[in-house]
Amino acid sequence: MNGKFVASVVLGAAMAVTSALTGALTPTRKVAASQESFSLERMIPKRFGGWNVDDSMVPLTPDATQKELIEALYDQTLARTYVNAAGQRVMLSIAYGNDQSKQLQLHLPEVCYAAQGFDMLADRKGELGTRFGRLPVKRLVARQNARNEPITYWVTVGDKAVSSGLGQKMQRFLVNLSGKIPDGMLVRVSTIEADAGNAYKVQDRFVNQMLDALPARDRARLMGAAGGHG
Repeated sequence: MNGKFVASVVLGAAMAVTSALTGALTPTRKVAASQESFSLERMIPKRFGGWNVDDSMVPLTPDATQKELIEALYDQTLARTYVNAAGQRVMLSIAYGNDQSKQLQLHLPEVCYAAQGFDMLADRKGELGTRFGRLPVKRLVARQNARNEPITYWVTVGDKAVSSGLGQKMQRFLVNLSGKIPDGMLVRVSTIEADAGNAYKVQDRFVNQMLDALPARDRARLMGAAGGHG
């Protein structure tokens, strides 16, 4: 038998097997499709733990290009500023997307802020302790002119809070192996303050009081599986 013919047959068979495997391993079912629908607007209370919504101040507003991207990435977004009796203000932004496929990944704050002209002065990983579990978070400091904005955020993929970047990719891959497409959420809190250390303490207290105010089901949506207890 002609050697070239045999090689072409083997190559064709290999390509067919690869194509079949790719089709079999490509996730097609969204995790969100089997979950109860929810509304961020209704889920997050406007008043809790001494914090109340302050309508006079809004979190960072995206420009037209960013807004278009956000609308493509997310199914729901929430942006509020809260104030307490001491006059401390915390800006809360939450974004939820029901499809965290490779082509539609969460848009991270360090990218979003930089795209709007902010300089990133600090970027480190950390943990935010709660009585429901520890959250892997990123701590950032963004500055634009006189505005100094320490930021804390975390990401969930499927039912797990993960470190941004590699952690997101690994969790998405693990969910994909089951033939499913995970949903995802990004929760960001920030304050305008020169002292980043003090800002993070205020933010941690705010997050804990917000989580305490939520029923277990809603808390689990924000924290992943670790927040479903209590």
